[in-house]
Amino acid sequence: MNGSGWERFDAEADPGVRGWGATRGEAFAQAAQGVFALLVGPDEVQARERREVRAQAEGPEALLAAWIDECLYVHEVEGFVARSVDMSHCTDTLAHGVLHGEPLDPARHRVGTAVSGAVSHRATVDVREGRHEACIVFLSLK
Repeated sequence: MNGSGWERFDAEADPGVRGWGATRGEAFAQAAQGVFALLVGPDEVQARERREVRAQAEGPEALLAAWIDECLYVHEVEGFVARSVDMSHCTDTLAHGVLHGEPLDPARHRVGTAVSGAVSHRATVDVREGRHEACIVFLSLK
């Protein structure tokens, strides 16, 4: 796994997403892209609009969960789906980025996995072999 990217994994019966990149911000952005890809395939989404997302928390793991929850809030309240995510600022306690996408259109977008909010005690933020990783697990919606 070089560069930046994301992958889905299962933690027992619950879905999870792992994002990675050269910086923590890239890892957070990739994790958010992975979450949106669970909801709707990114190839089906056009980057017609943008939404700013900001999150604050007491530490990196809590920040990852808060960041993903803020992204999910934009999806749930505005019906917005993202094709890509850019981070402008990411520290231990503050994340700020932009979602590029469009409102959900059931005629064009196939809805995938439904996820609940992120579980902060099941979040990890690490640096491994010079690569930043951000992992988050969700409660499955049954």
